[in-house]
Amino acid sequence: MAKITQVKPRQEISTDYQWDLSTVFPSDKAWQAAYDQVAGRLGEIDTFRGRLSEGLDTTIQAFETLLSVSRELEKLVVYANMKHDQETQVATYIQMNDQAEQLASQTAEAAAWFEPEVLGLSDDIKRQLRDNEDYGHYFEALLQKDGHVLSDKEEALLSTLSPVLSNSANVFSYLSDTDLTFGEVTNETGETITVSHGSYGKLLESMNRNVRRQAFHQLHDGYRRVNNTMASVMSGNVKNHNTDAKLHHYHSAREAAMASDHIPESVYETLVDTVHRYLPLLHRYIALRKTILGVDQLYPYDLYVPLTGEAPISYTYAEAQEELFKALRPLGEDYLKHLQRAFDEHWIDVYENVGKTSGAYSSGVYDTNPFVLLNWQDSLSDFYTLAHELGHSMHSLYTSENQPYVYGSYPIFLAEIASTTNENILTHYLLETKKDSATQIYSLSYFLDSVKGTIFRQTQFAEFEHFMHQAAQNGQALTPDLLNEKYFELNKDYYGSALSTEDYDIAYEWSRIPHFYYNYYVYQYATGFSAATALAERVTSGDQTKVDAYLQFLKSGDSDYPLEIMKRAGVDMTNADYIEATMKLFETRLDQLEILLKANN
Repeated sequence: MAKITQVKPRQEISTDYQWDLSTVFPSDKAWQAAYDQVAGRLGEIDTFRGRLSEGLDTTIQAFETLLSVSRELEKLVVYANMKHDQETQVATYIQMNDQAEQLASQTAEAAAWFEPEVLGLSDDIKRQLRDNEDYGHYFEALLQKDGHVLSDKEEALLSTLSPVLSNSANVFSYLSDTDLTFGEVTNETGETITVSHGSYGKLLESMNRNVRRQAFHQLHDGYRRVNNTMASVMSGNVKNHNTDAKLHHYHSAREAAMASDHIPESVYETLVDTVHRYLPLLHRYIALRKTILGVDQLYPYDLYVPLTGEAPISYTYAEAQEELFKALRPLGEDYLKHLQRAFDEHWIDVYENVGKTSGAYSSGVYDTNPFVLLNWQDSLSDFYTLAHELGHSMHSLYTSENQPYVYGSYPIFLAEIASTTNENILTHYLLETKKDSATQIYSLSYFLDSVKGTIFRQTQFAEFEHFMHQAAQNGQALTPDLLNEKYFELNKDYYGSALSTEDYDIAYEWSRIPHFYYNYYVYQYATGFSAATALAERVTSGDQTKVDAYLQFLKSGDSDYPLEIMKRAGVDMTNADYIEATMKLFETRLDQLEILLKANN
């Protein structure tokens, strides 16, 4: 198992390994000054209320005022969020984050009249908006919301209530990241390790079964102790999603969430149906895992340990940086030049520190660097995470460089594609360059585990998420027992008979998954990984036209509907072909792994 870095206070971590947020605001004082300026601009928005019927020019002026305020607000929000996430227990940053959320809510309230008023304009003005050279696609997409936008007073009221209605996510975050503790375990070398969100994944990779068993039970015991609270928090979260969808005249929260990206619900249903058809492949892989590990009973804490023991390759942060540039060379010199900026300009917050939020992400807005938060532990898994998050950041960078602000982000549906394309290119690189059987076996199993974790597992999450929303919509109380039992049953369905059902602690896993608070986000990991697999095959083919098509995808931002952007990149996500292609690659690499394992016995 890779060495686990003990958690230190932030001040003990070198600034060489901390992100440089001074490029956003030079100081917290400067942030406060910018905050006051944006708060003072909200009145500008109101000067256009009730005037859009004057014609195209007035409507465009109003819209550009909204864009200008939004652009300044985004910087405030992202700075406050990242300051908070680097030290969640610091009162100053808690207050700053709350201020930013409140100002965002006030801004949304101040602008709530705009969409209803646009939708009420004459057909002639609407036509002119659709034909506008700079903003035509934006208004075309907005006008498709007709029937789902309330009156300006109603939208303003909902914006005012937003911080209250969405508070479940904040409660979960503070419970999970700050208040809950999970004790310590003694690892295979006798070292005492604090169980945290950062160390947990590495502890599950330990070849000492007792270490991973202890870590698994201690973490989930923490959530079991607050099972009632977590169920209540989750219920509030789901009710918020359902209520918002109902108020906006959608049939379900899923329809509302997917409509925001103009994705038909059939994409979601195709994913679940296709993955279910290929569950026997996952069952076969789980059975292989049980055989290779040589255990009488396979438990959930056995699903993440490397099949053949300690990884034959591991990377320090510096080594990973050097190797990453080699792996991503198929993307071309321009991509690598952009990538170098992440390290030269200190976009990356590398190591875990006391109070730092768990996991990893890429964050930033149009006028900032696309920063990356990590909790680095010197493992191959962390190398993949680095490639993943920098895939997000390169997507953001290329978009901001090639699109105006109005299209300078990208829809949620596309968000996981560039990141997992990087992961797939990295796997291709390792299989092509590390030819010893141990590394080949490890790389193949890593890919299989990635599909297990990102397609099968996230589709399982998607099923559970949809179950919760439907149950609540149908008037069923989301009790701890209901949630635990449903999650336990789904776990059995997905992993098959090779996984023992004796250990019930897995039933509490739902309560520690932050993505359930993101409102139908998780399915996009699975669709995104499948699309990324197809894109990686195209990029590594050596065909420059396919590389160029991929780079154009990165540059497209929000300038068209996501399914159309993906079609131009070479992947049609309206049918099951791209998912089935990934499943077939999974089967091919599973075959290769079984052959290599047999040859090495």
